[in-house]
Amino acid sequence: MKTVPTHVVTGILLALAVSTRAADPRTNSWFTAFSGQYARIYTNNTMLASGTALTTWSNGSETQSLPAYNGVQEVYSSTNWIYVRSTGLASYNMGPWQNGAFPNLPVNQKSLFRFPRTNGVPTTKTESGGGQIGIFVDGVAMFNSWDAYTWDTTNDTDEQNITGYWNRDAYVNEGVTFDPGYAHQQNTGVYHYHADPIALRYLLGDHVDYNPATKIYFEDTNAPTKHSPVLAWTADGYPLYGPYGYSNPTNANSGIRRMISGYVLRNGQYGTDDLLVTGRTTIPQWAVRLYNVSSNQTGAPFTGIHTNGCYMEDNDYLGDHGYTQGVDFDLDEYNGRWCVTPEFPNGTYAYFVAIDSNGVPVFPYNIGRGYYGSPVGGSVTAITETVATNFLGNANLTSTLNAPDVNNGTVTLTWSALEGGTYMVQSTTNFSTWTTNSTTVPAVLNAASFTDNPTDNDRFYRVGRTSVATFDSAGTTIFATNSVAPGGSAYCGQSVALTITLTAPPNLPPAGVPVTSVTIGIITALSATCTTQGTVVAIFTIPASYTPTGAQNVVVTFPPPPNQTHSAVFTLTGGFTINP
Repeated sequence: MKTVPTHVVTGILLALAVSTRAADPRTNSWFTAFSGQYARIYTNNTMLASGTALTTWSNGSETQSLPAYNGVQEVYSSTNWIYVRSTGLASYNMGPWQNGAFPNLPVNQKSLFRFPRTNGVPTTKTESGGGQIGIFVDGVAMFNSWDAYTWDTTNDTDEQNITGYWNRDAYVNEGVTFDPGYAHQQNTGVYHYHADPIALRYLLGDHVDYNPATKIYFEDTNAPTKHSPVLAWTADGYPLYGPYGYSNPTNANSGIRRMISGYVLRNGQYGTDDLLVTGRTTIPQWAVRLYNVSSNQTGAPFTGIHTNGCYMEDNDYLGDHGYTQGVDFDLDEYNGRWCVTPEFPNGTYAYFVAIDSNGVPVFPYNIGRGYYGSPVGGSVTAITETVATNFLGNANLTSTLNAPDVNNGTVTLTWSALEGGTYMVQSTTNFSTWTTNSTTVPAVLNAASFTDNPTDNDRFYRVGRTSVATFDSAGTTIFATNSVAPGGSAYCGQSVALTITLTAPPNLPPAGVPVTSVTIGIITALSATCTTQGTVVAIFTIPASYTPTGAQNVVVTFPPPPNQTHSAVFTLTGGFTINP
């Protein structure tokens, strides 16, 4: 039997290396397992049943003419902010929506969303508006509980996008348009969740089952055994968890159970008004506080779609009727609580997904009508500060070569791949001469494989991506592929994720030491990290009109070592070339 070392060489021909994500839930909770795989949709039930999904689509209004990769494509962080760039397309097959009757289709949103690392708790709360109020860890937008229609007392009808005090509940009124993942899109193709993101929860292992025959997700009927994971981050910087938390909010050993919403329907139970008797003549006290108006606000009559529960204000908060949070229910009027979690053992305020004992979403679903913190985050058009790079997707992904499988002399290599990519496999027995085994290995979804029958006893392999099919890269940053120093190069106008190998003297700083600055010629890096001793990864944008071109010095500066006053400076003379 031929033996093949498991310490294979990998990544030599791949695009680039990026910094290792720090142990911070704000930067490492992102679901990127399928960020190198095309987004797909079903447009009708026949496609769903057969498993035949599309990677490009159009309905005449929303058009995805090129494949786009799933969800999160870039994550950056600074002292105060987290930035996430996403296509907004889920990692599972999206759709269908009403068996093709729903008029809208999702498209790549090219979104850049940021949220704060820390936040205070304002006395005056801010109500959430229409559109994106947070981002789920799969890169899909979070919308609030509103379907964008409000009762207009002047015209005695529901009007879209107006300010008012009786706001229609999206899950109740639009739930029929949700796909199996409990999401849909509006007329600009923004795929989003209003309620329990059940398909995402399944991918994250959050107590959800899946029927592969019907392709339907449903709540596991067994007792939960672990705390729900982080599902999203909101504009006020607080995490949203799934439905399951610790029984005692401050004791991680207290057992796991479903979090109970603090809201009930206004049907006469629990001390609430019975709206079928009183009519919609007053809004509940949580709305009075949030909207800062009197309770005397007239709403729709109980005709047609206007059944009890049609409006968010048809729900009342138990804390306003003598019931106690932590005793009678778990979640406050913003749908959260202060608690310890696996990611925050010292405690954090956190929102939780609200479902009932049958797994059905209940008001207020993800977060309440108002934010607990100040919603200083939101969509931005660009990053205007120095940031660290935590994740890069699509054509910037590097492959990971798994340990080879050896069976009766046959070697099978498998590695993570970029869908649409083609790969080269090379092998050697002595590291001085490499043999090209193949240059045309295709990716299958987000993986690739190659089988070899070597005639020698010891062989080493390496793989590299040789091409990528055209994809919808708008909104993402594609970095130059030969970005190493010393020895690499790039062209004017390109973005560069430069991997710099340092040599002593001076003595190499330990891993994790902050980098003061990195320059290529006269260009200063936008961000730089040193997660491995002797290696620095820095992000640059080379101006289109940069001069002079040619070989450039690369200079890396660290803070002074302990008990010293002079910075540690490493210079690679002519270490990187800029081509015109």
